[in-house]
Amino acid sequence: MIDKKKILLWRDSRFLKTFFQVFIVLVLGLVILILSNNLVNNFKRLGLNFGLFFLIDSDRTASFSISDSLIPYNSTDSYGRAVLVGLLNSLRVMISGIVLAFIVGITVGLGRLSDNWLVRKMASIYVETVRNTPLLLQLFFWYFAVFLKFPKIYEPGNFYNLIFFSNQGIYLPRPLGNLQTFLFLGFIIFNSFLAGLVWRKRNQMIVQLKKKERPYQGLMLGILIFVSLIFIFGIDWQLPQYNSDINLIQGGLNLSPEFATLLLGLTIYTAAFIAEIVRAGIQSVSKGQWEAAKALGLNPSLVMRLVIFPQALRVMIPPLTSEFLNLAKNSSLAVAIGYNDIYAVANTVSNQTGKAVEMLLIVMITYLVFNLIISTAMNQLNAIVRLKER
Repeated sequence: MIDKKKILLWRDSRFLKTFFQVFIVLVLGLVILILSNNLVNNFKRLGLNFGLFFLIDSDRTASFSISDSLIPYNSTDSYGRAVLVGLLNSLRVMISGIVLAFIVGITVGLGRLSDNWLVRKMASIYVETVRNTPLLLQLFFWYFAVFLKFPKIYEPGNFYNLIFFSNQGIYLPRPLGNLQTFLFLGFIIFNSFLAGLVWRKRNQMIVQLKKKERPYQGLMLGILIFVSLIFIFGIDWQLPQYNSDINLIQGGLNLSPEFATLLLGLTIYTAAFIAEIVRAGIQSVSKGQWEAAKALGLNPSLVMRLVIFPQALRVMIPPLTSEFLNLAKNSSLAVAIGYNDIYAVANTVSNQTGKAVEMLLIVMITYLVFNLIISTAMNQLNAIVRLKER
């Protein structure tokens, strides 16, 4: 038996692991120290001061306008508020893009496995075309060839006076932010939660009864119709209205051409990669699972929803995380089409103030935090759906 006390220090695996980890940390710390010292010396040589107080200095106004803003903003506001507007614009695109890309990706991925020849081929053409075309080129196509070719503002297109569209943007009805709206939204959320519980119980009964009947189908349909009616008629809506005297569409929710281009481009591009992830995840489930589910009398849609897709989700989540992170980082291409995200705003502030290092640091931290949040959320989801071993 080998005496652990007689093992030489440089042959002890535990010591070597600890030593190399400490050594790497020290080297990284030394590199950061050298770079920081060079940065300080260069700032002194150029007569510059490092600091972020200019963001909240009320005497220094941004002096530039931002077309898209989720919060009130004008050119007389501080640089800090301009950066906040850009940050919210980036967050708006990321969240909307992730949700839409996931929905479209699942739909196209299922289409790739469809028994219908036309659907399968159309999905394949979409995936292969989009995946092999640069994203920036796609953004230029949607912006210059689609949205800027909409009717002029003095002759806007409209859909039953509910939706207007022109080369100035797309105008949709939006709910008013009053007490009645919030009460009805709370009621809708409660009914949606109730519908989710009924849906879960319904799925359990379908499997347990081993019959093709659909229990609670009437109740589910009733809840869906009830919630839809409340959403349409119970909430106060502000409709867009076209003023021909000043050639302007007022009211409603305005989606600018830049925002619509970026959202549509990121959604279509990322969805093509998600579709392949969905297809591969579904095909990774063994054929025995399909046959066992069909033997229980489940129809194809129930087989996919109750048996196959939950198992495929365990395989899909890790690569989905990468695609969501790519979408968040690809949103920085907004500057190419004039959308004022955090990168575009930071670039403008940097040119006006000369605070290039500070603004670059803010942009880096912003994208780092966004990506860490997405990664953490997906890791938690992965921990929930993965197989639990005893």
